[in-house]
Amino acid sequence: MDYKKSNAPLTTTVHDLVEMAEQTGNIYETVAVISKRANQIAAEMKSDLEKKLQEFASLNDNLEEISENREQIEISRYYEKLPKPTLIATQEYMEKKLAFRNIAKEKDEL
Repeated sequence: MDYKKSNAPLTTTVHDLVEMAEQTGNIYETVAVISKRANQIAAEMKSDLEKKLQEFASLNDNLEEISENREQIEISRYYEKLPKPTLIATQEYMEKKLAFRNIAKEKDEL
């Protein structure tokens, strides 16, 4: 999933909890699925941001003089304007783009 091209809203939206729980049958399980996906997206976004910022990092930084250049600031602003990982994960869940399974239920059925 390319989070940069996501059609997730930039602000919090209200969803029908009954509708959201249809895929799992349990709202708590739904929240767990969305939160785990949001953590994955956040980790991916963080690693991408760090990689891009490292390209512009100067090698002769010392503790007394830490300066940020314009490119680093622009990249940081771009990532701040992206939808939050929770909103992206919720949008993926609502569009049924997430694949998930409950291992505990699978063991009980065997």
